[in-house]
Amino acid sequence: MKRSNALIAATLALSINAFAGAAHAAEPAKATEKCYGVSLAGKNDCSAGAGTSCAGTSKADYQGDAWVMVEKGTCAQIKTPKGYGSLKAIQ
Repeated sequence: MKRSNALIAATLALSINAFAGAAHAAEPAKATEKCYGVSLAGKNDCSAGAGTSCAGTSKADYQGDAWVMVEKGTCAQIKTPKGYGSLKAIQ
């Protein structure tokens, strides 16, 4: 009897998990955009200009040619000690 109760409980848990995963997958993905000049040193998402190759290779905080992905429409609102984020590389 204990074995069948455990089997029922496991089946129920898997079913709940499957429904939760399906509900999460149905949520639309948020649109994102590249935001330059807002990442900390070594925290950029990808290529940060000359001397860098990809994620985590920026050399300085708020490096103008280093970017991170942010929610669309929020980049220009991100304030740093060097100014606001930009949709284009900052020279």
